[in-house]
Amino acid sequence: MSPEDLSKEEKILRAVYSVLIDVIKDTTTDPRLKHPLSDGTKESIRDCLDLITARQAELAEAAGRPRAAARPRYVDEPQTSVAVSLDPGAHKKDDSTKH
Repeated sequence: MSPEDLSKEEKILRAVYSVLIDVIKDTTTDPRLKHPLSDGTKESIRDCLDLITARQAELAEAAGRPRAAARPRYVDEPQTSVAVSLDPGAHKKDDSTKH
């Protein structure tokens, strides 16, 4: 999905989410060291990320975009849906190829 397809609110949510993830990455320390953020701050960041994710899902649903389309997929990941043709003549053998 291109950024042009997103509403202003979705762009803001994406930017804030990205900044919070960057804060987490930048402050991650060796497990043997004391983390620079307090436990309360870490919990608040988790809560914010949860709220952002929930709101993004609501906005995607309201815009008619399926939630699964919002998440990236690996090439080798099994598909969860199957496309079925509703055209009854689409899979009939062509009789003109018989000799």
